[in-house]
Amino acid sequence: MQDKNNVKELKKKIREYIWNLLEEKNIARFPRPVHGRIPNFVGAERAAYNLSQIPIWRRSRVVKVNPDAPQQPVRLQALLQGKILIMPTPKIRKGFILLDPKTIPQNMMRKASTIKGAFILGKLFNRERILELPKIDFIVTGSVAVDRYGSRIGKGGGYAELEYAILREIGKINENTSVVTTIHDLQLLDKKLPREVHDLPVDIIVTPTHTIKTIKPHPKPKGIYWELLDKEKINSIPILQWLYNRR
Repeated sequence: MQDKNNVKELKKKIREYIWNLLEEKNIARFPRPVHGRIPNFVGAERAAYNLSQIPIWRRSRVVKVNPDAPQQPVRLQALLQGKILIMPTPKIRKGFILLDPKTIPQNMMRKASTIKGAFILGKLFNRERILELPKIDFIVTGSVAVDRYGSRIGKGGGYAELEYAILREIGKINENTSVVTTIHDLQLLDKKLPREVHDLPVDIIVTPTHTIKTIKPHPKPKGIYWELLDKEKINSIPILQWLYNRR
């Protein structure tokens, strides 16, 4: 078992390597610099299109997609294909937004796929209202780096893990709910990445050129690991605070 501090340091070095690589190769896109972010990349639209061709995506009625810039084309694909889109608000501070394409004019779909537009055209679910969300068929998450075994490194805030854990805790997803990431090919590393118990693995990796099923991904977190959260984090996210108080 790797030392916890060592794992965090290794993750930090890998993030810096990828951020620097994307900037140096001029593959990074707005917002730049990509350091400290889920990096936007040249080819994000193609990766979103490739994702939209996966049979399990096409069968899905309700999809949850992260709010970061490189997944905006994924959110747009979801709405254009008539799927109900669930998007976490940044840092989950205001909960989750539900966007129903049936209620959004066709010429407003692109706006609805942005954070600003989603707040205007979607419906907010926070605290106990989260229980009213529909069950989710498919999850898309952003990444800084992934390996072929499904291990994923995010930007370091742990929000993708918390989003997953919250939805798992309230029964909106389960172990069999597919988790996919869209990345640039350079973000896929051959070596095994360091991981922690709460880390969210991915089942499928989609790039502008490939769709890859991961090799024996690790088990997904079963819910919220309360012992890993400090009071400050819990109190900063109203949904977490509400779930903590009702345990």
